[in-house]
Amino acid sequence: MTRFILQRFFSMVIALWVIVTVTFLLMHAIPGGPFTFEKKLPEAILRNIEARYHLDWPLWKQYADYMWNLLKWDLGPSFKYEARTVNDIINSGFPISATLGALSVSLALVIGLPAGIISALNQNKWQDNAAMFAAIVGVSVPNFILASLLMYVFALKLGWLPPARWGSPQQVIMPVIALSGFSTAFIARLMRSSMLEVVQQDYIRTARAKGLPQLMVIYRHAVKNAIIPVVTYLGPLIAGVFTGSFIIEHIFAIPGLGKHYVTSIYNRDYTVILGVTIFYSILLVLMNFLVDVAYVFIDPRISYVEQRE
Repeated sequence: MTRFILQRFFSMVIALWVIVTVTFLLMHAIPGGPFTFEKKLPEAILRNIEARYHLDWPLWKQYADYMWNLLKWDLGPSFKYEARTVNDIINSGFPISATLGALSVSLALVIGLPAGIISALNQNKWQDNAAMFAAIVGVSVPNFILASLLMYVFALKLGWLPPARWGSPQQVIMPVIALSGFSTAFIARLMRSSMLEVVQQDYIRTARAKGLPQLMVIYRHAVKNAIIPVVTYLGPLIAGVFTGSFIIEHIFAIPGLGKHYVTSIYNRDYTVILGVTIFYSILLVLMNFLVDVAYVFIDPRISYVEQRE
């Protein structure tokens, strides 16, 4: 297990280095720069600005300087937000996006897992048809359509919920539902297909033949094996929703991290693009690593310990 952890750690470091390097080179390959405006700045002012942010250095020197600061987790100043660093932007936006993401993932699991299990245990019955119809709708309807529909019905027509902003429990309900719609439906379909495969295995028939209660057979034997594909899906899902959904945050005017990520691309704010990309990549590889470790605890047949003859 220790060797596996070390191997994954080094592979994560290499993957992050490749992501940082490729993103850095691609940004500098795009014509223009963060201080390229429709109205051209005077040459002297432009030179002073570039000198302040070291943009007049050779590319290799800019890269080396950025990597050295990255080792100290200094992501640099923002080129567009005056007196703000990339660390400040992440520190202020990530907790909001993470809260929204955690609630949406929790809702997706609470609804999606039971729906998939019930659907599989009642294959081709009305429970299965109803659950899969809802899942198809959830997968097919984009989250911005669902968000707009929720806002129109519950905020504008009924007046039950505030239409936007973030802070109160009432303001959380619609964004969480809109963000969790696709993942809830996908988890339900994934759990159903996995359960249908597991319940046909010989060890399930043996457990039932021994007279074990149906609930024990399903929980202790079927669900633990069927849930592995869902756990695999949770890795990139958590990384994605925790770093913010720009569409949902934009519709509901939520000051999360997703908004800064997209606007930084339009503004060519190099440091914010790099910083948020690195932050997202770290979270993604970390979630995938935790998923691999979770396999061992979910299914004892999976082991990362080398078998010696």
